[in-house]
Amino acid sequence: MSRDEAPHDTAIRPFAVHVPQSEIDDLRDRLANVRWPDAETVDDWSQGVRVDSARSLVDHWQHHYDWRRFESRVNGLPQFTATIDGLDIHFVHVRSANPGAMPLLLTHGWPGSFIDFLALIDPLTDPVAHGGSVEDSFDVVIPSLPGFGFSGKPTETGWTVPRVAAAWAELMARLGYERWTAHGGDWGAVVTTALGILRPEGLAGIHLSSQYVFPTTIPDELSPEEEHAVATLALYTGYLGGSNHLQATKPQTVGFALADSPVGQAAWIYEKFQSKSDNDGRAEDALAIDEILDTISLYWFTNSAASSARIYWENSSGGLAGPRLSLPVAVTVFPKDIPLPPRSWIEDAYSDLIHYGEAERGGHFGALEQPGFLVRELRDGLRTLRR
Repeated sequence: MSRDEAPHDTAIRPFAVHVPQSEIDDLRDRLANVRWPDAETVDDWSQGVRVDSARSLVDHWQHHYDWRRFESRVNGLPQFTATIDGLDIHFVHVRSANPGAMPLLLTHGWPGSFIDFLALIDPLTDPVAHGGSVEDSFDVVIPSLPGFGFSGKPTETGWTVPRVAAAWAELMARLGYERWTAHGGDWGAVVTTALGILRPEGLAGIHLSSQYVFPTTIPDELSPEEEHAVATLALYTGYLGGSNHLQATKPQTVGFALADSPVGQAAWIYEKFQSKSDNDGRAEDALAIDEILDTISLYWFTNSAASSARIYWENSSGGLAGPRLSLPVAVTVFPKDIPLPPRSWIEDAYSDLIHYGEAERGGHFGALEQPGFLVRELRDGLRTLRR
């Protein structure tokens, strides 16, 4: 059937993670038989992932990392799947025990997943136990993007950002939420911005930890902050843009390169964590090594290198010049984010800017790097939208 002819399935089905032991054993066998590339000819990361760093990461993955620990953690959360627009969408849904909790939809990016937000769940749903007040309670909904994690992999083209946003609106309606909010970073911010354009019934406002608000044409005269923004944009689209370009042009080739090599998959993600987090030279300065390997292992066991890369291909005509939004928008800026727009462009793009927060530390992966700060920002930024 085409998706237009398919029956309308509104069921919400419980879900649990279980990777067969044979797949875990296969991974360890592959990690024990790596053919390593020659070492880089520079003493930094300018040619990509350093061999000694990759060896250390892979050694930990092979000998010390415990996937079952991760499975146990996520299976302690309420997980579900729902068929929306013909595709199974995986999501975590944790309701607060506190009455009047505000529903909050959290959307990840690449190379992220629902894992990005795990540390936020308890403080958001039970704020009193984590330094907040009962009035700051949220219900939390964390879907996995199509082609990512345990969501279904599209078998046809057309899963653009607006289509994902429409699916998210359907998910929130199916869960019975009449008034809700949304947050995102990276591609999650793009999807959340698309929700802001769509303005589905019930969406009260949004929070963004990535703000894609660059002017379509860069002005000739720039303030120092705007000059810095343009420099980060050049870094993002140039020196750091290799993986983005390949995924936007040849996602299937990326899949071939990574689907058969766990070390290739690890290096592909590890380099991004290293280059875009607020660290002192290694991704492990900003993120725990097991946290890095949780994400890498999720991509490996779900064989989602190609399917996740296609979000770049499906949306390759888009740029970083964000649309103007008129609904309430709260933002949090992390100082080492790339690209990093100035406050002036953020204020110009969001006419109803209800909150502007700046972190002292943190890069592109704010939810992973500074979860406690982001929790406080979500509480403060969305507080005025509560009834």
